[in-house]
Amino acid sequence: MQFTKKAGDSIKVAACLVGVLWIIHFIQVALDLDFGYLGTYPRQVWGLRGVIASPLIHADFPHLMSNSVPLLILTSTIFFFYKKVALRAYLMIYILTGIMVWIFARTVFHIGASGVVYGLVSFIFWNGIFRRSLQSIVLALVVTVLYSGYFAGILPNQEGISWESHLLGALVGIFVAYYFKEEIEATEVEQPASWELEPEKESTAFLSPDTFEKTKQERWQEAQQKREFPDWYSNNTIDK
Repeated sequence: MQFTKKAGDSIKVAACLVGVLWIIHFIQVALDLDFGYLGTYPRQVWGLRGVIASPLIHADFPHLMSNSVPLLILTSTIFFFYKKVALRAYLMIYILTGIMVWIFARTVFHIGASGVVYGLVSFIFWNGIFRRSLQSIVLALVVTVLYSGYFAGILPNQEGISWESHLLGALVGIFVAYYFKEEIEATEVEQPASWELEPEKESTAFLSPDTFEKTKQERWQEAQQKREFPDWYSNNTIDK
């Protein structure tokens, strides 16, 4: 029940964030507007507005769709598996990626949530390197399999693509993963094996403790006495 609720809450958060992107894009299309001018424009003070606005703006529906699906999956993942740091990590990736693009990218308008997507992919992958818990390593492997094709997106000189957002978002994701590496989730703490929790049982000797302390003659004499006085031996013990 707790697992289902946690999963549902994580998906709801991700769906709300992605829903905002779709609402903004529908407004843009319905009113025949172009919000591209609100994107990040590097090294111009007025271009700083894009730090907040640019991930919310997309050029067309294919552009929006290409970011919506991974954003939904990755946001749900970090809010489910890294709940303790999820909100802070998401905001850091969002803001720092925009700032890095403003400082280092080409002087053109940069729009779209792809920088955030690359930051989330990088964050999940590098958690597996820095935390080294079973959970983080498995998630890193899953992300590698699902998003291995994203590595091509950081290559420069791609026409019409803000590869700087991809590269800088990935670098920010590494930094954020390192920054939060000590804040371990409860699900990452290794639990002791069931047999380690069982109390130790008192060991019992297979042979009597004085078996090897008696001489052969003493053991023979004792056996003889048991045969001669069996009732007495069955009701009494001898202290040595």
